Amino acid sequence: QVQLVESGGGLVQAGGSLRLSCAASGRTFSSYATGWFRQAPGKEREFVATISWSGGNTYYADSVKGRFTISRDNAKNTVYLQMNSLKPEDTAVYYCAARRLDVLSLSDFAYDRWGQGTQVTVSS
Repeated sequence: QVQLVESGGGLVQAGGSLRLSCAASGRTFSSYATGWFRQAPGKEREFVATISWSGGNTYYADSVKGRFTISRDNAKNTVYLQMNSLKPEDTAVYYCAARRLDVLSLSDFAYDRWGQGTQVTVSS
């Protein structure tokens, strides 16, 4: 069974950058498609980005396209989310999720492994 642990969150000013990491332990992570989701206070969890096992296919929410980049290093069992040009509306708890089927999905119902989340706060 894969366990996921996110790190890299914090407080940053608008326009700044952060890189989130999602480290997997347990069974190999490399055959899993992986996604990032976020949940702001009082709002539903929303899709941010997803990446295939090979890293060759990615998909982004319109709200982050051009600012965020998802990548992975299967040798390190880690998926990253580079976040640039951050905005106050990016403030949320960010979750990493993985699914055993190597097919990209924007739906959180498709993912069966979740991390505990990491807080990202962007000040104006």
